[in-house]
Amino acid sequence: MADQRAELTWKDGQIPVSDRFDDPYFSLQNGLEETRHVFLAGNDLPGRFAPGFHIAELGFGTGLNLLTVWSEWEKAGQTTPLTFTSFEAYPMAPDDMTRALAAFPELSPWADRFLSQWQGGTCDLGTLQLEVIEGDARSTLSAWSGQADAWFLDGFSPAKNPELWGAELMQQVSDHTAPNGSAATYTAAGFVRRGLEDAGFTVTRAPGYGRKRHMTRAVKP
Repeated sequence: MADQRAELTWKDGQIPVSDRFDDPYFSLQNGLEETRHVFLAGNDLPGRFAPGFHIAELGFGTGLNLLTVWSEWEKAGQTTPLTFTSFEAYPMAPDDMTRALAAFPELSPWADRFLSQWQGGTCDLGTLQLEVIEGDARSTLSAWSGQADAWFLDGFSPAKNPELWGAELMQQVSDHTAPNGSAATYTAAGFVRRGLEDAGFTVTRAPGYGRKRHMTRAVKP
């Protein structure tokens, strides 16, 4: 288990910035729209939703990606649980999550339900089965027995947190992806794209969100 919590500085009073990686947790422009553009559209969601759908993520952070996709799951009329597994080395304290998520009142119905029960580890919210696996993903992912239909690759910037983007970890992502599964990330860094390709994904570059010209989409044949 991780024994270190996220260490934060707050930009403009509401955007958390990691002191360890000197990188914000979400877009300074609009974190919610970035999540929808990169991780939902990048994985063709909610169009691919189906009973038993499983999403996995590198970097749980504030929980913004989880809440965004869970809200879309319910809006799409899904009544069975969405399974969501996230790997996080430096979990954020619940009070900090609450402060960060307050920037997105549109998500408050889901954030309130989540925060009222969240104590780390696993959480059963009826239409959501959540597990956050704490520790270095380079160790914890290889020990995981699950397979995801879609991956959200959302570590801090590859330039500042290269450990979460290395070729061996991208291979582990591929090994834990279901056939015809997908992955998406905000970065278009060459070594990340090559790592995904070498791991067996078909990789394409797509328009990025906001100031980022490009992002990466990957599908496992």
